[in-house]
Order: sequence, then C-alpha cells, then structure tokens
Amino acid sequence: MMTRIASLSLAVGALCCLLLALPSLAANRSACERPQRLRFSFVPQGRDVDQQSALAPLVEELHERLKMPVDVIIPTSYGGVIEGLIAGAIDVARLGPASYVTARKGDPQITPFASMEQVEPNFAAQGGVSSVYYALLITRQQGPYDSVASLRGKVLALADPDSTSGALIPRHLFARQYKLQFDQYFSRIGYSGNHEKSVLAVLNRNADAAFVASTNLSRMISDGQLKKSDVRVLWRSGPIPFDPFVYRGQLCADIRNKIREVFLDKNALRVKLALDNLRATHFVPVHDAAYQIIRALP
Repeated sequence: MMTRIASLSLAVGALCCLLLALPSLAANRSACERPQRLRFSFVPQGRDVDQQSALAPLVEELHERLKMPVDVIIPTSYGGVIEGLIAGAIDVARLGPASYVTARKGDPQITPFASMEQVEPNFAAQGGVSSVYYALLITRQQGPYDSVASLRGKVLALADPDSTSGALIPRHLFARQYKLQFDQYFSRIGYSGNHEKSVLAVLNRNADAAFVASTNLSRMISDGQLKKSDVRVLWRSGPIPFDPFVYRGQLCADIRNKIREVFLDKNALRVKLALDNLRATHFVPVHDAAYQIIRALP
C-alpha cells in the first residue's frame, strides 16, 4: 500500500510539473514568428517597377530556398516601409541608412544583415566599384547657379523626409558646414518622392537645385536618361554607408539564417542576376555598427 501511495504521489507530482511547464513551452513556441508568406519591400529609389523587376530573381531564389511564397509590397513612401516593418506587415526590406536608423528606433529587433558593393563609374572616389555613396547638391550645368551662395532664395528639391542623402545629410551636415538656417536659406523646399524625380525636377526647371544620392544619379547617367555634363555638382558629402537589407528579428532563427544565406550565396545564379540588375558586384555582410555615423547626427 505504501508503495502504491508513493507511486501515486510521484505521478501527481510529475503531472503538476508538466502542467506548470506548459505555459513556458507555449511561450517558447510563440517566441518567434513563422509566417505563411514572406513580405518583401524596399524604399523608393526611382521607378518602383524598375526596382521590383531588378529584385525579381532574388525574390524567386528566396521563394525556392524558403519553400514559401514571397510577396513584394510596392512602397508608397519611405515612411510606409518603416511603419510596415515596425507593425509586422513587412518581413524583409531594403532601407536607406537613415530610414534603417528610424526603423530600428521603432523596433530594436529590426536587423541589418547585408549591403552591396555597387558598380559606380561616375562618382565613386576611385571609380569602378564602391561600398559607399555620397549626397550631391546638383543644378543644371547650363543654368546660372555656380555656387552654394548663388542658390540663396532659390527652389530646392529633396527626395523624402526619411532619405539619408536626399534630406537628412543636407539638413544637418550641409547646413552646419555652411552655417545656414536650412529652411530659411531657400525660398521653397519640396519633396519629390525619390531621387530620380528630384533630378528630373532640376532638369525640367521645376527646381533650381536638388540633393540626390550619387548612386541614383550615376544609374540615370548609365541608363542614358541624362549626360553627366547635364548637371553641375556644387557640393559633395563625405562617404555614406550603403543601403542595408534588413529583416525583423521576430522571424524564427532558421528563416533569418536562410534569408542571409541566400543573399550571401556567391554561386546562386539568380542572386548574381539580381546583382547585375542592381549594378552591384556582390552582397556583403553588414551590422548595426556600420550606421552609427547616421545615428550620431544631431
């Protein structure tokens, strides 16, 4: 009898321990997210359809390797992509450096895992290939403006409030260097929506000058949309770390690891094709510390 009571007590104790452990086991199961579909987006660079087309082979590779559908979400603005990541409506995205820093403030689990080295024949410091880019203040070569001073009281185009080279760098580093009140220096400042539209605003005389990313301007030149001689560069920033690709840290580790593996796979043909489309040589690993230069801006 004593043995049966002891056995029963042990069984009850084990059952109690199991019941107590269930919430912990459930918490562990829900500690990461395993979506049925991966949602991929990007901040506006130029024409969204061009960027979507350029990234299509990469999206196909992710679909095949992850064994899940990958939906490409066309952005409405930089802020739309940032909010989508923070809200969990976007899982993977290409951000600009400043938009990454903003997104990371909203969700510290948003993690950069890859960036690119790009073919940059027009504005790279050494020419050829670069892992950094620059903010450029441009005007029309045939126009009357030949200095920063000559732009006082003129119309300026910026890309987007969350753009690094198209807003943040001008409002902070440029303004500090020239000791000017940015919003008072120009008669009007408008946001075009992306860098290509800012360039076109200058060429079409809808703006007197614009701050644009050197890589975007270089791509337009290489694509034959304009000649390098069509624009005059009045100011050039220091080097800016290139765009990070990020994922939400809430994704399960095996999904995050597989996404990173796809980007950094130097032998995947579809990844190489996407890189060619983006005029890049390869993806490179990147970490949060690379963007401390942006975070340190006032």
